[in-house]
Amino acid sequence: MFLSDYHSHSLVSFDGKFPMIDMAQAAVAGGLNELCITDHCDFLDENGVPVRTYDWDKALAEYDAADGFHSRTGFSLRLGLELGMPYLDPAVAERICAQPRLDFVLGSVHNQSPERGGVDFYYADYSTAAACREALDDYFASLALLAETDFYDVLAHIIYPLRYMKPADGPVTLEGYEDRLDALLRTAIGRGRGMEVNTWCGRTLEDWMPLLKRYRALRGEIVTVGSDAHAPDNVGKGVPQAFELLREAGFRYVTVFRRRKPEFIPII
Repeated sequence: MFLSDYHSHSLVSFDGKFPMIDMAQAAVAGGLNELCITDHCDFLDENGVPVRTYDWDKALAEYDAADGFHSRTGFSLRLGLELGMPYLDPAVAERICAQPRLDFVLGSVHNQSPERGGVDFYYADYSTAAACREALDDYFASLALLAETDFYDVLAHIIYPLRYMKPADGPVTLEGYEDRLDALLRTAIGRGRGMEVNTWCGRTLEDWMPLLKRYRALRGEIVTVGSDAHAPDNVGKGVPQAFELLREAGFRYVTVFRRRKPEFIPII
């Protein structure tokens, strides 16, 4: 069965430590057919400080150093990018995305809006369910802005803040956000974009099924699978199970990308 991991990070990311070649070797050893490196390019850092640069020289040097993995028989290494909140500076986002060797762009929101301080959602206040709802309101407002741009191929980890929300006064779900999610997915579909199933290194799987079913009902077709690995040991974690979820949700294809163009691979 074809298996692809379209969300991974190397030492080019601020929170990565491993070269791309190590990530590629782990992918091959784990039985993957394709790995896309999607290093971080967030327009706000984890503390909410604006950032408007990406080190393409470093990324391309890392990618070229893994040359033996670019088109091996049965395996491909692709060059991607995880672009965070690009709507904050469209002109810079356009320049960053103009790299001719770029295969794929994940569009993401990791930070609270500048109006709320811009700090990464990892550091937000989740002490109560009400605080979690306030954070989710802010998050989905930002995702809606992202979805209207041309600076992504697939929306990354749509349920991202739920990773960290464990308030003392009860579990937090996306109940009540159905209309916002539908609008978000419709926007992406209408612009020829898609969504990803992000396994968070195998920790989030069944959580995706309701969203996948809704995306499918809205006639969404472009879907990628990613582990969000930042180390070789996590490359591909949860990917086979995510492919099973896609099949159960009625998808017949998974999507890969070549120079920002989608290709559809049958899920067998």
